[in-house]
Amino acid sequence: MLSKKLLEALNDQMNFEYLSAHYYLATAAYCQEEDLDGFANFFWEQAKEERFHAEKFYNFINEKGERAKLQGIPEPKNEFNSLKEVFEIVLEHEQKVTERIYKIIDLAREESEYSTISFLDWFVDEQVEEESVMSGLLKKVERLGESDQGIFMLDNELAQRSFTLPEE
Repeated sequence: MLSKKLLEALNDQMNFEYLSAHYYLATAAYCQEEDLDGFANFFWEQAKEERFHAEKFYNFINEKGERAKLQGIPEPKNEFNSLKEVFEIVLEHEQKVTERIYKIIDLAREESEYSTISFLDWFVDEQVEEESVMSGLLKKVERLGESDQGIFMLDNELAQRSFTLPEE
């Protein structure tokens, strides 16, 4: 059984993961409007991954005999000035996700809720990857600047991104 405080934190994170999916859909829409279909695909696939993360929280909460509670999702940022800004925003958002996961782990440790700690360990590893990918892409976009040819090549590379469910 989860404490009320821990259950609330897990539910909040589940909903934040759904918000993350909305962030990625908003960035995909921006990229598509800019004729950057590869970038749009990359963000569309990221949205799928974030929904998977939310579902992991949903399932864990229910497996613990509790009830997942969905909340309204705030509107994500929809207007961007540049591709660089898109990556700055998504990197900052992923850093917030990491910070939130760490706070839930701290709470679970305070409560000696070991199954929650074990569950969240997967997310710690996942966030290392998420931040690394976004940071790396931001650096590439910064290096490319206004180089149409470079952006075109990166766009083609990102068109190959496909999310597949990880094996548990």
